[in-house]
Amino acid sequence: MSPMLFAAVRTIEWNPNVAAVMIGCNVLAIVIGKLTIRQQNVGLGLPAGPFFGGMSHGAMLGVTSFGHVLGAGTILGLSRMGVL
Repeated sequence: MSPMLFAAVRTIEWNPNVAAVMIGCNVLAIVIGKLTIRQQNVGLGLPAGPFFGGMSHGAMLGVTSFGHVLGAGTILGLSRMGVL
C-alpha cells in the first residue's frame, strides 16, 4: 500500500485567532484587488459601495474568494508550524 494513504492532515478547531487570520487575509486580498484590478466598478454595484472601496459585485466576489484561498493556506501553514 502507498504510504500516502496513511498520511493525515492536522486540522485546527475554530477559535478567535483563526478568525483574525482569515479576516486579515481577506482585508489583504481587498487591498491587493483595489491596487491591481483595472475596471473595479464595472457591473452590478454593492449596496454599500463606498464601504467596499467602490468595487462592483464581481470584483468583490473575486477578491474575497482569493482572500479565502489565501486564508485557508495561511491557517493550515500556521497550524502546521504550531503557531495557531
